[in-house]
This record gives sequence, structure tokens and C-alpha cells, in this order.
Amino acid sequence: MADTEPSTPLRRAAILLMSIGEDQAAEVLKHLGAKDVQRIGVAMSEISDVTREQAESVIDEFVEVMDERTSLGVANDEYVRKVLVGALGEAKAEALADRIFSGHNSKGLEALKWMETRAVVDLVRNEHPQIIAIVLSYLDADQAAEVLLMLPENIRSDCLLRIATLDGVQPQALQELDEIMERQTTGGGAVKASNMGGVKVAANIMNLLDSTEEGRLMGEIRANDDAIGGQIEDLMFVFDDLAELDDRSIQTLLRDVPTDKLTVALRGADPKVKDKITSNLSKRAAEMLQEDMEAKGPVKITDVDAAQKEILGIARRLSDKGEIVLSGKGSEQLV
Repeated sequence: MADTEPSTPLRRAAILLMSIGEDQAAEVLKHLGAKDVQRIGVAMSEISDVTREQAESVIDEFVEVMDERTSLGVANDEYVRKVLVGALGEAKAEALADRIFSGHNSKGLEALKWMETRAVVDLVRNEHPQIIAIVLSYLDADQAAEVLLMLPENIRSDCLLRIATLDGVQPQALQELDEIMERQTTGGGAVKASNMGGVKVAANIMNLLDSTEEGRLMGEIRANDDAIGGQIEDLMFVFDDLAELDDRSIQTLLRDVPTDKLTVALRGADPKVKDKITSNLSKRAAEMLQEDMEAKGPVKITDVDAAQKEILGIARRLSDKGEIVLSGKGSEQLV
């Protein structure tokens, strides 16, 4: 991918990781979310013919290392796989690597994961809500949430309710749906899973919606099926649930949360959450946080909600990696 223009941030990150060696690159990727790892992995696999000038503009402090290199485009696939294995372990790395290297050639449902949100919406918006529910179940939660918010408002809660009550999909039915999607996309590949849907999938999608839409949809779901609505709520992890985290988990979380996001997110938060967070900061850090909140002045509710959602995303990522234990509504009981 020859490129004489200034690099995009994603391409620059890929060049950096291709430059610092497999072990170091793996250490960096360990701190990223699955989506970011996927995007950077794709960018790394596409790099070729990087000029010295381009490389030096990305990492001036590694000029001496770059002098010893003649190309970053050698055996990219093997390099990316080794980096991913080091960061994620062999099982997860192989699955992600398969998506990275076959993504642009995927077909049907799998191809939807590589498409822009608007394009996915255009493909499914006129389908029956049950079909849309299956498609949303197949997507990653963050992408599904984006698609859901672009669908007509009057079908969103119906789709979520169908996701929550979806107990898998017969392989033949899934294959037929894949073929329908394939006629609108291109490439090769195959559907590999039929265990889709369920209350937890619906809860994961709801977790990623803004509070206003989340509340509206939950109200509609409760009105249609109060029991299912209750099950979804029980599996959701909300900002107030941070108060239930153990101190070690809170301290781990705070290391990954930008101070400016925390300052905004705590506006209007439950006092228990504020107390939990400040009690796990040094006295000086807690005082500075309070000073920053007072100095910032009024903040839009939408900004507060976005900051809280971002912190919850960090918490879920750390939980998936086993670094913290989420002990709120969305957690499993420990014995």
C-alpha cells in the first residue's frame, strides 16, 4: 500500500508496532480492546514499502533501529500472528488472525462485521425484525449497538426483545440467511456459529447505548415482557455498580481511566460511586479531582453519559482480560 501522503493515526500505529519487535508489540496490544487490536492488526497486515522518511516521522526516537531495517513488509502475516499470540494467547489470536486476513474476502454475515455501520443498516433495515435480531446477535456488541441506533425507532425494542428470547439458530436457517446476505456482499468464507442471541447478548448491546435510549427501550421491553426486561436489567452493568467493586479492581480501573473522563463522569454520579473512587485515590489526587470538577463548571448530561459509558467500556475490557472482577448487576455470583 504505497503512501506518499501523511500517515493516518492507525497506519502510524501499525508502523510503530511493526518496528519495535514482536514481544514489545505484543505488550502494547495487551492493553488494547479487541476492536482496536483488530483494526491495528488489519493495518499491520496491509503495510508494505514503508520509506525511511515515513518511518522516521512516526518514531524519531527509534532512528537507530530504523537504520538497520530495509523493509517492514516482509512476512507480514506471520509477524502479525506471532504478535497476536503473544498478546492474546493462541486460541483467541488464531480466531482474530483469521478475521484479519480473510476479512476483506468474507461473505454474508461475516462480511457485515467489516462493513461501515451505515452500510449494514441499509442492508437490513427493510428485513423482518426477527432477521434483524439474528444479524445483530451475530455482530459484536458495539457494532450491534451502533446499527440498532440507526434503525427506525419503532422497531428497536422489538429487535432487542427478539434477541433476548433467541435461543440459538438452526444451522440450516443460518446458512440460508448467510446466503441472502452473500447476494448483497462479495467474497468467500463461511458461517461458523449458530449459538446466537440470548438475554446476555441483549444486555451487552443495551450497555452500549446512551442512557436516554437505554431507558426508553427498557421501558418498551418491560411493557411487552416484564420478565425478560428484568432478566436483561439483571445482566447489565451500569455506572452505579462501580460502587460494588472491590478496592483492588477500582485501583486497576483508575489506572486506565483518563483523568478528564473521570472528572466529567462523576458529575451527578451516585455519592457511593464518588466515595468509592476517591477512597482509592491518594489524598492529594482526590483533592485535585474535586478541584478539577469544580473548575470545569456545568457539563452537558450527554457528555456525562458518554464519559460514563467510556469508563464502563474500560471496566468490561479489563474484566474480560481477568484483571478486575465486576460485582454489580452484570456479574456472576461468586462462592
